[in-house]
Amino acid sequence: MSGALFIFKLPDADAALALAGEAEATLRRMEALTGASLVLRGIDLELRGTPSQLERCSALVELLRPLWQEGQVVGPVDLQTALSALDTGRGDEHQQLGRQVLARSQSGKLLRPRTLRQKAYVEAMERHDLTLALGPAGTGKTFLATVLAVRMLQERKVEKLILTRPAVEAGERLGFLPGDLQQKVDPYLRPLYDALHTLLGAEKVAALLEKGVIEIAPLAYMRGRTLADAFVILDEAQNTTTAQMRMVLTRLGERSRMVVTGDPTQMDLPSGVTSGLHEAAEVLEGVEGVAICRLNAADVVRHPLVQRLVTAYAERDQRAVARGGRKRLDSPSTRSNP
Repeated sequence: MSGALFIFKLPDADAALALAGEAEATLRRMEALTGASLVLRGIDLELRGTPSQLERCSALVELLRPLWQEGQVVGPVDLQTALSALDTGRGDEHQQLGRQVLARSQSGKLLRPRTLRQKAYVEAMERHDLTLALGPAGTGKTFLATVLAVRMLQERKVEKLILTRPAVEAGERLGFLPGDLQQKVDPYLRPLYDALHTLLGAEKVAALLEKGVIEIAPLAYMRGRTLADAFVILDEAQNTTTAQMRMVLTRLGERSRMVVTGDPTQMDLPSGVTSGLHEAAEVLEGVEGVAICRLNAADVVRHPLVQRLVTAYAERDQRAVARGGRKRLDSPSTRSNP
């Protein structure tokens, strides 16, 4: 490819590998997004193209610096969100996003918000005693809340971490499942265990559960309690009834904060039953001390296909509403693991 040449010097081989991706897949994606040609020669990244292509591509590489300079692999989501920030004039905000490291996983990966809405969500949780997060699967609602909760626990800002979610499908049949109480409810709480294991490791999680520092329990076991000095996460809240939601919100005690997460499009409640999450988002809008964050398909940080799936289903639902169909379709839903 002919055109002007610009050489971007990278600090070391680890940074070069992190930016290039496996089999240089990230470089090929950058070419598709910017129109420039990229060739990695040792630690020199050669950019070739028109002046506008070079400007766009070099600005994109620079926005991604907080990742690749730490040896953190640049993924498709990172590319897309950086390019979106660049195109909307929010490049400075995006660079701050890259520097906002919340924690380090057991595997050494730096954990941080990856989109600007995720960044706003984290900041809302830090500033408010109650945060409601609504959005589709894969937007990091539960994971980011768990990361922040573990950090506050380690910093001794709270004494206990309580994670809960409704076991809607079990209903009155819970007692007929094999095993003790923990074994009965574990399948419904597995996503919460997975997030904790990523952050702390299975052995430490087991030890903290044994000591009661971390509690993972079904929503029904929150009734009658006062949750003080705790970080409380209510997951899958779209499956709470209005009575359940009011019950758990009023459990909040002194020196505690609560994060309520849910995907309104994946409700498993019986037809005609109002979701407690939907009602709470309406009732609590504008209430002091409460933040309501809405994430969307652009914030999906799983496989890139998930973002397209979320968008496709959202468009289908919009068409159904436009035709006079019900907002909540009766086809079977797939439970989310945010």
